[in-house]
Amino acid sequence: MTNFVTVSQMVKDNELKVYNDEALMDGKKITTSDISRPGIELTGYFDYYPSERIQLFGQTESAYSRSMTENNRYKVMLELCREDTPTLLISRNIQPSKELLKAASEHNVPVIGSELPTTRLSSMITEYLDERLAPRESIHGVLVDVYGIGILLTGHSGIGKSETALELVKRGHRLIADDRVDVYQRDEKTIVGEAPKILNHLLEIRGIGIIDVMNLFGAGAVRSQSEIQLIINLENWSADKNYDRIGTLEDKRTFFDVDVPQITVPVKVGRNISIIIEVAAMNYRAKKMGYDATKKFEDNLGLLIKENEEKTKNDGEGK
Repeated sequence: MTNFVTVSQMVKDNELKVYNDEALMDGKKITTSDISRPGIELTGYFDYYPSERIQLFGQTESAYSRSMTENNRYKVMLELCREDTPTLLISRNIQPSKELLKAASEHNVPVIGSELPTTRLSSMITEYLDERLAPRESIHGVLVDVYGIGILLTGHSGIGKSETALELVKRGHRLIADDRVDVYQRDEKTIVGEAPKILNHLLEIRGIGIIDVMNLFGAGAVRSQSEIQLIINLENWSADKNYDRIGTLEDKRTFFDVDVPQITVPVKVGRNISIIIEVAAMNYRAKKMGYDATKKFEDNLGLLIKENEEKTKNDGEGK
């Protein structure tokens, strides 16, 4: 789990500008995705000031501060800039006042900004921090994008997950992560997976070694991350086990607070696992669009049973 994001990393990732000494960003850590817009604080009320949050200045805050005297403005800015204040963020390319810059520099608080409107900037930074600060889990598996559906392949080591991913890439699909997948919860309904940095775009094939998928197949063969929408567990075929043949057995795997549907695909000689995975992706999408082949089969079966019952009844009455 990532406990913090550095201000310098946030500035780099979001292409923000720095208004005072960039050295002030060294060691500054952001530990919460909550962003505060100092409104009542500008009037001098600091009894419940959330100083650990990013302090965001928009047009309203900037206009109000300009209406203050230089002395009062400096005093308020000193109160805003505390030891645990990670940074002051200014939207719309608004030039910070000299009092703000002076107070921030005296208390080692970086002042950064963006040309974006305040609401958009707040949403962008909040989403960025939610992602970076989210609890994470590293799992064994392969994550691929098949027809726009994020599919996590799981199974025992040596079952053929990486080889299946390679064939899917050859068929025009995209690799997100091989061997280890870092997963985190983006929101109440979404689990996202990505590769650890050391394994980014790399795939291990036994007998060949490590290959760089992006280098061999191009940028269109990889993705940096993907929502995990379906889990396909590969396991060796067993004659003693009954596998789902209709699609009525519903399984799931829970990551954090989110349930992800899971199906089991038996592996044996002669089965083309890549094509099966492609069909599973298309079938998942069809279900999301409201078409369920299993339900159609059950409805057809029900109609057939009803027709046979009526035919038997009519035959009985005709005797």
